[in-house]
Amino acid sequence: PETGFLSQTSTSLLKKNFSFQLFWHGQVVMTTKIPGIPLSRKLCYAIGGMPYQMTANAKGFFMQIFLLDVVKMGAFSASVILFLGRAWDAITDPLIGYAVSKSGRTRIGKLIPWIVFTMPLGVLSYVMLWYTPQDTMSSGFSFGWYFTWCCLFDTFMSCYHVPYSSLNMFLGGNQKDRDSATGYRMGMEVFATLAGAAIQGQIVGVHHAKRTHVCSLQNDTEGPSANHTESRAYLTGALVLGMLYFLCCLVLFLGVKEQLAPLSKLDRINVTYLTGMKMVVGHTPYVRLVFGFLFASLAFQMAQGNFALFCTHAANMGAYFQHLVLILLTSATISIPMWQTLLVKKGKKTTIFIGLSVYIPALIVISLVKSNLPIFIIMSMVAGTSLAALYLLPWSMLPDVVDDFKVKNPSCQDLEPLFYSCYVFFNKFGGGMSVGVSTLVLHFVGYKPGACKHNPKVIYSLRVLFAPVPICLLLISLIIFRFYPINEERRQKIQDALRKAGYVFLSVFIQLSHVTLMHSTEFKKDNGTEANAHIKKSLLFFFFWSVTTTSFIQGSHAS
Repeated sequence: PETGFLSQTSTSLLKKNFSFQLFWHGQVVMTTKIPGIPLSRKLCYAIGGMPYQMTANAKGFFMQIFLLDVVKMGAFSASVILFLGRAWDAITDPLIGYAVSKSGRTRIGKLIPWIVFTMPLGVLSYVMLWYTPQDTMSSGFSFGWYFTWCCLFDTFMSCYHVPYSSLNMFLGGNQKDRDSATGYRMGMEVFATLAGAAIQGQIVGVHHAKRTHVCSLQNDTEGPSANHTESRAYLTGALVLGMLYFLCCLVLFLGVKEQLAPLSKLDRINVTYLTGMKMVVGHTPYVRLVFGFLFASLAFQMAQGNFALFCTHAANMGAYFQHLVLILLTSATISIPMWQTLLVKKGKKTTIFIGLSVYIPALIVISLVKSNLPIFIIMSMVAGTSLAALYLLPWSMLPDVVDDFKVKNPSCQDLEPLFYSCYVFFNKFGGGMSVGVSTLVLHFVGYKPGACKHNPKVIYSLRVLFAPVPICLLLISLIIFRFYPINEERRQKIQDALRKAGYVFLSVFIQLSHVTLMHSTEFKKDNGTEANAHIKKSLLFFFFWSVTTTSFIQGSHAS
């Protein structure tokens, strides 16, 4: 205080919200507090994640039955499209992540341009994916048409979603703020799944119910032919979701600005792509988190992809399918705050065990009960609660893994897009595997596209694919999460290490500034008015430069 230096710095830096006081000759001349993430920015960021979940869940619930019963494509061709399309989607994610890391920074940021400029192409390709060019198409033409648009849409969506996922690390604020932003994001994404399934389901559900009613009046196995109205219903749903895709991207662009530190080196990468990838996949906590997430995602997407066919052909609930999906996703949306609260109280590792375990009894009951709507509604609500945990927990745990990597590899820069792109890669790979394998199994057991009734092998296969297989995958996921090394104690140590790194930088810089001023010519003069004013201005300048830089470093390290 006597020499005009900073006070309360070392203790405040270890708090979640930084507060600084500048003393000049024993008197406080200024107090400043580093702001967190504003609520408006959190909401705009969360809304920006809705397009991916809306379109992905519409595809997950309806693409298989659309290709089989509307396009009348063979089960083998449909399985190839669903599997290779998701495999292509998965492969593009790490490549897009690398391209994002190598791209230059613009006036609107480095990640935002990728999101904004690929959005129109993503909307167009999504609409064309649900467009039926002809009432009757040859098998070769229909395969080429839907496979091409599937790959194009997945590519453009990767260009949107990979930068968006990485944007979480550059919102500003501290670890608590970023966890809060993740909670908002997951809440909006679960709401997006609800909106996507509701819009697509209610538009298409009317025609699906009519088809089920016609089938119930027929004694043979031949189903009614898909008419132009049913095809147009799928296209209408795609147009509505495409418009929401555009609006969500617009909100993200207007409401979120990248918070980049001058020393974060986001404009260049210090390691090659292969070297960076090797370091990422060699990080043990990341590998265990990814594989736990992979098997859990496989389980959920296996059940999701077969839910429509299971309800229609195995459970005699086809007329209520779209309503059950709506109930399931509504339950998931409502459950997000509950899991967020439990996460804070019990920790992330404990919460994910509880959340994933709830899904198992729901699958068992649904697979054993037939034509019982109240039981289906209750179990759909339970399954939706578990689905919310899958949405929230893995994405909340990923920033902890990235922070752990930064503590152990402080010299590595700009690997966040690789972490997030590989994470999305395994999620999409799991989705492709689950839907592709399911449809291929139906091909081998004799599934007939558009038929009202199927042989017992098909019914049995649908039951096995809906419950026993996902349960086994979920148990494998829980075993992997059992050995996940980052618990709450270790997570706190990681955050302390990052805060101390920021404190050391600020302390060193302030001391260097002090030494420089002490040896300046004007400082050696008598304490005249001009000299004192010059020193005071210099200290204030260095102080604010240090505070700003440190807050950005803290923001880029915490999540």
